Amino acid sequence: MTSALETVRPVPEAPERPPLARPFRFELPPALEAAAPPEARGLTRDNVRMMVARRGAGTIEHATFPELPNQLRDGDLVVVNTSGTLAAEVDGTDSFGRSVQIHLSTQLPAGLWTLEVRRDGHAELGSAAGDAVELTAGGRAVLLTPYAPGPRSEGVRLWVASLDTPGPLLTYLAVNGRPIRYGYVRGEWPISSYQNVYVTEPGSAEMPSAGRPFTPEVITRLVARGIGVAPVLLHTGVASLEAGEAPYAEYFRVPSSTAARVNATHAEGGTVVAVGTTVVRSLESAGDDHGRVHAMDGWTETVITPERGVAVVDGLLTGWHEPEASHLAMLEAVAGRELLERSYAAALDEGYLWHEFGDVHLVLP
Repeated sequence: MTSALETVRPVPEAPERPPLARPFRFELPPALEAAAPPEARGLTRDNVRMMVARRGAGTIEHATFPELPNQLRDGDLVVVNTSGTLAAEVDGTDSFGRSVQIHLSTQLPAGLWTLEVRRDGHAELGSAAGDAVELTAGGRAVLLTPYAPGPRSEGVRLWVASLDTPGPLLTYLAVNGRPIRYGYVRGEWPISSYQNVYVTEPGSAEMPSAGRPFTPEVITRLVARGIGVAPVLLHTGVASLEAGEAPYAEYFRVPSSTAARVNATHAEGGTVVAVGTTVVRSLESAGDDHGRVHAMDGWTETVITPERGVAVVDGLLTGWHEPEASHLAMLEAVAGRELLERSYAAALDEGYLWHEFGDVHLVLP
């Protein structure tokens, strides 16, 4: 199957996006930020905690991820995102001779990319159109125009840029890049630590991490219990959004087979569970006003909020999101505000771990 990295597709022009309303605020203690993969903590990949919150009953249960098949029913459908993670951080030198890194975000047509220039662990907001970043091993990125200025007024975070590498991009990144990581992660971990077990093609700037705890054994147990597993694809961009900043356009694909299985699951009274916010965005983008999903291949600018609601997704398996993150609006659309607030309060009280190497949150109807 052809990768979005190898194909030129039209992409919507990115407008200025206002902050999302009704931010969800809480204090996240640094001790609850997962600093390393479970495997580095002496655990297996699937041995993470899982809170199960049921909207209808209003209940919260504490479990572990291998219990996922027991939480679902024969005839339910689990939908996963098969996009693989790129080694999307590359070292470079900016026009002033300073050491910087670029974070590749989203491939655009004609070999262009959206990317973020970072210095000393933060977005470099002083860049200007025409600035070049000389990358390690002969690569080069040239900033062309701002991409969707965010709420900040003092500079631009994301740029549309040209990108030149010696040889194929994926090969260059495999040799010279590394997975994007933020300050809460201690040490550098190989790209395999940032890949889900069911990936089919590379393209995501950062790991669609809700699926990280899946193992072949868990998937086998799901299927053995009569629970379906179906793929979609969404290449996610960088997640270092400002507080309240809405997500940008992302490339996605919902196969006809998955659309048919989602529609059949609903027709037979089953529950459709999205693994991650990327799957929610994909399925809701491909859904019509009646909640039926259609095969689709293109770009989505859909932003899921409580006001918009969800018409396709019944349940959601997701990680724990930072205070005021835009994804919390999507969670509120699925879980409801009251259950969401109680879930996060319980997660803080019980010491659940945050971020891509942390624990997970299963929201069911």
